Amino acid sequence: MSIGTAEIERLILEAIPDAHVEAETDDGHHYTATVVAESFAGKTRVQQHQMVNAALKAVLDSGELHALALKTNAPN
Repeated sequence: MSIGTAEIERLILEAIPDAHVEAETDDGHHYTATVVAESFAGKTRVQQHQMVNAALKAVLDSGELHALALKTNAPN
């Protein structure tokens, strides 16, 4: 079972409301998510990724989502 990009975006926005999120997939199994959020300001890239991974914990733990490349940043 795989997850849709809209669900990935919803879960991230639920946890990080100030984020701008774009999730994409070419094959329904491998995903890319670009997340830009003011709440990332002053945080390292690792901390930013940890925030996103925490938002997706349930689907990562269940195996619904297993291949996700993240691009995160605070707005310029």
